[in-house]
Order: sequence, then structure tokens, then C-alpha cells
Amino acid sequence: MGIREFPNGSARGKAATLGMRRSPDVSPRRLSDISPQLRQLKYLVVDEAIKEDLKWSRSVEDLTSASVGLTSIEERILRITGYYGYQPWAASYKRDERSRESPAPAEAQMQAGVEGSGRVNRCCWKCSVTQLKKIFWGVAVVLGVCSSWSGSTQLAKLTFKKLDAPFTLTWFATNWNFLFFPLYYLGHVFKSAEKQSPKQRYRECCRFFGDNGLTLKVFFTKAAPFGVLWTLTNYLYLHAIKKINTTDVSVLFCCNKAFVFLLSWIVLRDRFMGVRIVAAIFAIAGIVMMTYADGFHSHSVIGIALVVGSASMSALYKVLFKLLLGSAKFGEAALFLSVLAVFNVLFVTCIPVILYFTKVEYWSSFDIIPWGNLCGFSILLLTFNILLNFGIAVTYPTLISLGIVLSVPVNAVVDHYTSEIVFNSVRVIAIIIIGLGFLLLLLPEEWDVWVIKLLTRLKVRKKEEIPEGNGDIASGLPNKSRRTRPSMSSFAH
Repeated sequence: MGIREFPNGSARGKAATLGMRRSPDVSPRRLSDISPQLRQLKYLVVDEAIKEDLKWSRSVEDLTSASVGLTSIEERILRITGYYGYQPWAASYKRDERSRESPAPAEAQMQAGVEGSGRVNRCCWKCSVTQLKKIFWGVAVVLGVCSSWSGSTQLAKLTFKKLDAPFTLTWFATNWNFLFFPLYYLGHVFKSAEKQSPKQRYRECCRFFGDNGLTLKVFFTKAAPFGVLWTLTNYLYLHAIKKINTTDVSVLFCCNKAFVFLLSWIVLRDRFMGVRIVAAIFAIAGIVMMTYADGFHSHSVIGIALVVGSASMSALYKVLFKLLLGSAKFGEAALFLSVLAVFNVLFVTCIPVILYFTKVEYWSSFDIIPWGNLCGFSILLLTFNILLNFGIAVTYPTLISLGIVLSVPVNAVVDHYTSEIVFNSVRVIAIIIIGLGFLLLLLPEEWDVWVIKLLTRLKVRKKEEIPEGNGDIASGLPNKSRRTRPSMSSFAH
């Protein structure tokens, strides 16, 4: 629609009767004569339908706002009513085209919200899949740790029936640690995108020992002490199997977790946790009750002392490793364990030879040596150490530790059918107490904060559910009355 202007007033009347039509090339008439009425448009309430029709124009928003000036109102009214022929000039036309091409802010927010929710859903899906994989691998690692640890213990018990040589068995099994670094390198070749030669990988892992790598001084100062602790831990454990049953040995060895906490608290100044002190008390009480279960006989007391000594050496090994060497990556840990095997071959080999010729660990001929049991025990112990050191790459450390606890009932079932063990009430209570202390030591450091948050959320949910339930009951009556009113009115009509 447009309007033509004529020089006289009659022309203006004709123009008004013609629907306010004009040529686009004629200048528009001023609206100063209706300025009071235009000022009232500040309080104009625009219908929603009109807003929907004019959603691409900003004039509706300007009219409804209280801070709009008179000049902007005149311009908007002339555009809306067609006073300018509704032929927008180039700037506004381009702006309208851009606004039509680009989505509205609300639509853009909706699209962004949809995209964001899609990303969140994808991230949640990836996280859930990752967690499921970790749990699946965790179950596999737990079963592997449990079977390898209990299997090696039972094979050691069988080996001692034919070969009474715990130190020789320790030396033979420790030599298999040399396979750690080759096995790690095979995994590196199959998994890593940037493959390195064995020499390059060895030099990179040697940085764990210092800037100069694995020198002779580093070998004697940092590797040799851990080789001694490794040998003592395994020898005391195997020697204890000769004295007492495998169930007591496996459950008492679980106390090493409590010893690690006590040494870390004293030496490494770790955070004090009351629950772990309680777990250490449980471990000590379980040791005393386990000793009391057999009546404090010298045979059982020596066996229990040997297991406790083995657990103490294991705890000292872990704490000193963290104190002197810190944390190690997978390749560095594999190289370190292989270095322990080299130390065992070079400096520990003489001890089994001396024990053989002094007839402390003597066997008449090599034909009676159960090589199957020896190799089986060594392979299972190697598997146990691999899962214990490298299982963290595929699952949670807590799940790995659970495998050691689960080996206790496995050994108990085997001992029940293969030996004359008596599970009296004192032994059962001691096993339960030590197992409970081990599980308490697996709690994370901020477990109390998580428990408080969980209890707080439960309380908030209960408080929210009660008002919602009352609101539903109260809102039921008005809803029914609202539904019945239309039916009554329609019936009256």
C-alpha cells in the first residue's frame, strides 16, 4: 500500500479515500500533528497473533518497550502501516533477509541445546562404555589374581612334599622375572603407534634410575636392596607354607596392607585416617587370634611369625620404593623387575649352592625334582606379579586388591578337602577380622566426604518427595471440579 501527495488539501482527501496510496518517489508526510497519540503508543499492548506475524520485525519489541523515542516510533509506524509503501530501503531489506536466513535467537538456543544435549549423551555413552569395559576387565583381572595367587600357593605346598627347598624354589621363581621387560616390549610393539627398537626403549626406560641411566653405582644402591627384600619376602612366605596350612598363610599375608599404611604414615608422612588405624588394629587382633586358634604351639607360632615377617618385608619394599624411586611407568616397572632377576642370578645363586652342599636344602638326585610343579609355580607367580603391576592399565586398583582377599576362601576350600585343617570359631573369626581390615584399607581417602554427601542427598530427596505427595493429593480435587464444570454447562445448554 502507498499514498500520493498533492499540493492542495482536496488531493489529500482523495488520497485518504484512495487508501493512502502514494508513489514511492514522493517524500513522506510528517506525523508531528499526531505526536500526542504516538506518545500513547508507548503503552500499546500488541496481540500475540500480530507478534507472530511480525516476528521478523523489531518494531513490535520497540513499541512495547518503555524507553522508545518518538522518532523511532514514527519510523516503525510508517513501516508497519505502509505509509512508505512498505518498500523497505536497502539496509533494512538486507537486515530482514539476514534475519530470515539465520535462525531466530530462540531457535538458535534450541539448536544449541539439542547439539549440547547430543554431545552430553555421547559423552555419557562413552563414559558408560568405558566404565563397563573397566569393570569387565576388572572381573577378569580379579579372577586371574585370585587363581594365580592361590594356585601358586597350592603348587608350592605340593612341591615341598617332594623337594624340601624353599630358598631354591624362591631363587628359581625369581629368575623368571627376567621375562618382564621382553613381554612389555612385545606389548609395546603391538599397541604403540610409534614403534621403537629394543635398545631405544631400554634407554628411555633407564631414565627412571637417573640422568646417567642404569650405572653400576645405581645398580648397587637402588636395585640391590630391593632384590634382597624381594628374596626375603618370597622365602619367608614359602617357608611358612611348610609350617602351617595355606589358608592361614594367605589370610595372614593380607596384613601387609596394614603394615604399608603404618610405615607410610611414619616414614612418608601420609595423611592420617582413623579408619585405617582401625583396620591395622583388626589385622593385629586377627594375627593374635590366629595364633590362639592352634593353642600357641611352637610349630604354628613359627609359621605365623614367618608369614608376618614376609608381610613386613613386602610392606617395607613398597614404602622404600615410593620413598627412593617414586612412581614408575609400565616400561620402567618392567625394566626394574627384570633388573631384580639379573641381581638374583649374579648375587643370590651362590646361596642355594651353599645350602645344597651343607645339606640344609638337599636332594639325593635331580630325577626326583618335580620340574612340573616348579615351572607351574614360577609361571603362576609371574602371572600374579604381571597382573598386580600392570593390571591398573585396564581396570581399577581396588578390584586388583580384591583378588588377594578372594584367594583366602579358595585356599580354605582346597585345604578342607586336602588337609586336616579345623575351622573352629576362633579361626573363622580371625579370618573375618583380617579380611574386614583389608577391605577397610581399600577405602579411598575422601570416603567420609562421599558418605556425607550421599546422606545429604538422601535427606533432600525425602524432603522433596513429601511436599510433592501432598501437592498431588491437594491438586486432585480442583482438577476433578474443573473437569465436571464443562460437562454441567453443556448439559444445561
